[in-house]
Amino acid sequence: MTAAQPRAVVAFDAFKGSLTALEACEAAARGIRSVVPGAEVVLVPMADGGEGSLDALLARGGDEVVTETVDAIGRPASARWALDGRSAVIELAQAAGLPQVEDAPLQPLAASTAGLGRVVLDALDRGASELTLLLGGSATSDGGAGLLTALGARLTDASGRPVQPGGGGLAALEHLDVSGVDPRALAARWRFVTDVDAPLTGPRGAAAVFGPQKGAGPDDVRALDAALERFARIGAEALGVDAASIIDVPGSGAAGGVASVLRALTGGDVVAGGAWFAELAGLEAAVADADLVLTGEGRFDGQSAGGKVVSVVHAAAERHGVPLCVLAGSVDADAAAAMGVPALSIAAGPATLDALQRDAGDLLAAAAASVARLALGAARLGVTDAR
Repeated sequence: MTAAQPRAVVAFDAFKGSLTALEACEAAARGIRSVVPGAEVVLVPMADGGEGSLDALLARGGDEVVTETVDAIGRPASARWALDGRSAVIELAQAAGLPQVEDAPLQPLAASTAGLGRVVLDALDRGASELTLLLGGSATSDGGAGLLTALGARLTDASGRPVQPGGGGLAALEHLDVSGVDPRALAARWRFVTDVDAPLTGPRGAAAVFGPQKGAGPDDVRALDAALERFARIGAEALGVDAASIIDVPGSGAAGGVASVLRALTGGDVVAGGAWFAELAGLEAAVADADLVLTGEGRFDGQSAGGKVVSVVHAAAERHGVPLCVLAGSVDADAAAAMGVPALSIAAGPATLDALQRDAGDLLAAAAASVARLALGAARLGVTDAR
């Protein structure tokens, strides 16, 4: 550290409903500079495959494309995605995201990824041969069945009729026929970028952990978990693979199970979203000679340790022995203790969610200023009083 120019790295995920990752980094940087005017502040906008990941990626280049499709409950929707040459990056949350359908009664058993399939087909029509799916923030628990159907697969019941859309429909599944899948999809290179490392089923699976967020009650969770296991076993039989190679793959439970049967069909790679974005953004090099690292997200809780942005940034800071602090809209103290990191809520006191979202930028700047004042050493660095 030099007295003239301390170096801070701000590596934030998006604050859902209020700040993009870049906006969060800019707010934190503003706060640091308000109390350490000479500080070098390096902005590293982060993502993990969930909602907001596309914006973080587009900030680094590529053309934005918009496809007319449907949302998770079948209503018309527009989905943004990125095309760079023959490489397409598609964020599931744009076509089957939970925020898109929160204005309507949630349909945990019927919500479908069919709209995502339309976007993938558009990417193939535009010449894409490398498909990266950013998997997070979904309203669906259909194992990617809607996407597979859009690509030409047939999912039928004992009478040979197509099963109903959504994870609930998979309870009646008897046959999976992939002979009609678009050959361009089979020839493409697939990458599934996941925001969690959950398996497809079981107590840590797609239904048990994430189903309640999508409106699933206890009975729905049990039904969805059984239906997803049925889908995996019938899919494994159709593809000639072991069911465990579909069910137990870390990340196969992300976004309601999209990276399960489809991954087995295409031979695609499942990659941890936080680590993938960290490599793209050059996080390791940025942190290596920093004096302070700030990171955070809208809510810091028990899920943050499962490969999400905070855990990835924390690991990088630990490797280089750099002090780190988490700043989030809300903080679970138990999660912070389990991860062994200092974590602060940006809330100045009791406040409504609307107020926190409205003022998030200013609140984050103020919190970053407070941490920088202490961590970067007011006495030695000539820190100003930003009150």
